[in-house]
Amino acid sequence: MSKRNKHIPVTKGQATTVRIIWMIVSGILGILILFPLLWMVSIAFRTSEQTFTSQLIAPDATLANFVHVFTEVPFLLYMWNSFFVSTMVTVIALFFHTMAGYALARLRFPGREFIFLAIFSTFLVSLPVIIVPLFVIVKSMGMLNSYAGLIIPAIFNAFGIFLLRQYYLSIPREIEEAALIDGASYWRIYLSIILPLSKPIMSALAILFFLTNWNSFLWPLTIASDPSLWMVQVGIANFSSQYAASWNYMMAASTVVAIPTLVLFIVFQKQIMDSLKTSGLK
Repeated sequence: MSKRNKHIPVTKGQATTVRIIWMIVSGILGILILFPLLWMVSIAFRTSEQTFTSQLIAPDATLANFVHVFTEVPFLLYMWNSFFVSTMVTVIALFFHTMAGYALARLRFPGREFIFLAIFSTFLVSLPVIIVPLFVIVKSMGMLNSYAGLIIPAIFNAFGIFLLRQYYLSIPREIEEAALIDGASYWRIYLSIILPLSKPIMSALAILFFLTNWNSFLWPLTIASDPSLWMVQVGIANFSSQYAASWNYMMAASTVVAIPTLVLFIVFQKQIMDSLKTSGLK
């Protein structure tokens, strides 16, 4: 005989207990995530003698580390380089990625699915795997120690193309068919209909692209040996060699660099979360 599953009612006390357990677990995870950030800020206000003390709040807090970062090294130049490169990569990437995503989602041409699978397969390839051939290509093109060498190789992002394609697939075809009946070309549909509808996903991708390039380290370290082209992460790493691992200076610089990313995340956290949900239009 088959046994039927009986529904076991959950009492109010059990539901409260489960909720408390989840709150405790969430609180512990939150502390584990925030503690390194708090420790970084704490070290940023310490002297070199107090760097490794166990106190979270230093007794003799000082701003000398921040003064040193902005006066002894061209840190503002590093921040400008990161801002310029991140902005250019974001703008150019969105310009090409929206067109690529729309073409892969709507236009019919031979090899469309193969091209999409080829782009999607690059998720499996990390930067360290291709950094040597990429460096050889960039060198042969004469883009070493240049903004072009920092910007052009960072433009392509398979995640952005994939996300935009999935978003465009969710747009009802009736909108485009109505425009085609009225005599609009695909380019006109793209400019007048698709781009305005893409503002939410483009906003989220712009934030993600900017933050990714703002925090990039490996490729700028490889391609730019000229200190005037260093980005912030390379400049922070240079404290380790030039000042014999001056952690108080490194943490002060890291605190300054983290401020824009935190502000962007707090202000645009809704758009970032929406980028993970490619729901259709309602």
